[in-house]
Amino acid sequence: MKIPAPIALFVYNRPGPTRRTLDALRANVLAPESPLYIFSDGPRNEGDRREVELVRACCRGISGFQSVELIERDSNLGLARSIVAGVTELTKNHGSVIVLEDDLDTSPYFLQYMNQGLNLYENDERVISIHGYVYPTQEELPETFFLRGADCWGWATWKRGWDVFEADAASLLERIRERNAGRDFDFGGTYPYTRMLRKQAMGHIDSWAVCWYASAFLKDKLTLYPGRSLVNHIGFGDYATHNRLLSRHFESELATSPVRVERIPVTEDAGARQAFGSFFRGMRESPASRGWQILLHILRWRAKLFFL
Repeated sequence: MKIPAPIALFVYNRPGPTRRTLDALRANVLAPESPLYIFSDGPRNEGDRREVELVRACCRGISGFQSVELIERDSNLGLARSIVAGVTELTKNHGSVIVLEDDLDTSPYFLQYMNQGLNLYENDERVISIHGYVYPTQEELPETFFLRGADCWGWATWKRGWDVFEADAASLLERIRERNAGRDFDFGGTYPYTRMLRKQAMGHIDSWAVCWYASAFLKDKLTLYPGRSLVNHIGFGDYATHNRLLSRHFESELATSPVRVERIPVTEDAGARQAFGSFFRGMRESPASRGWQILLHILRWRAKLFFL
C-alpha cells in the first residue's frame, strides 16, 4: 500500500463529539502512519468562543498519528467554506484526502478501506470518491458497490475528483431540469435532493454537500460504498433529543472486521440503489416520520449543523 492519504478533520464547537471522533480515529489500524490536519473554524460570536477554545485544547493534545497539524481560523468561515478550502488545499498538495467532520464515529478499519479504495481506483476517471457510511438498509448489500453521485459522511477523493466540484447550485439545478433527471437525482422520488438543491440556489441553506452530489451526478461519476458501514453519525444533538426515532433511522452498526476492497465492475449497482430508495421510502412512510415533513426537517437540520 502507498503512504496513507492525509486526513482532513473539520471541527467547530462540540468538544464531546470531537473527542469521540478523535478517539475512534486514533484507534484505526493506519492511524500511526496517517498525517492528520484539523481545521478549526473561528467562533461565529462570543457565545461560541469558549466551546471553540475547548475543542482546540482537545485537538492540541492529540497524538497517535504520523503527524498532527491544527489550523486555527481567526474568523468564522462556516463549514461549507471551510471544507471547500481545506479539501482544495490538501488535494492540491497531496493528490488525495480523507474527509471527516467532528461528529462521525469510525470503525478501526475505516482508514484501511479508504486508502485501499483510493489506491485501487486512483486512475479510473469514472470513480469520483470513496465513501465510508452506508445506510442501515433492510436488504443485504455487496461487500463493496458503486452508486452514481457523491456523498458526505466520511469520504475521500483525489484532486481529479475534487476538480469536478461546482458550487453554483442554480446552474446544477438547471442542468438537472434540462435532462429531466430530477426523479433520478431524488432516488426515484424517495428523498428530496432536488428541493435541497433549489433551497441552496435560493440562498436558504448553505450546502456544499448537495452541490458535491449534483456535480458528480451530472458528470455520471461513481462513488464506492462499503456493504458494511465504517462510519456512524453521533451528532444529531438537540434535534435528536426531541426526535430519537429520527436518530435511530440513521444508526449503522460499525464493521468489526475489514471490508474487502477488490476490483469490481465500475458501474452503478441497481440492487444497492433500490435498497437506498427503499430505506428513504421507509423513513418517509414511517408513522414516526410524519411523511415528507421529517425529511424537510432533516434538510433544515443538516443545513443548520453541517452547512453553515
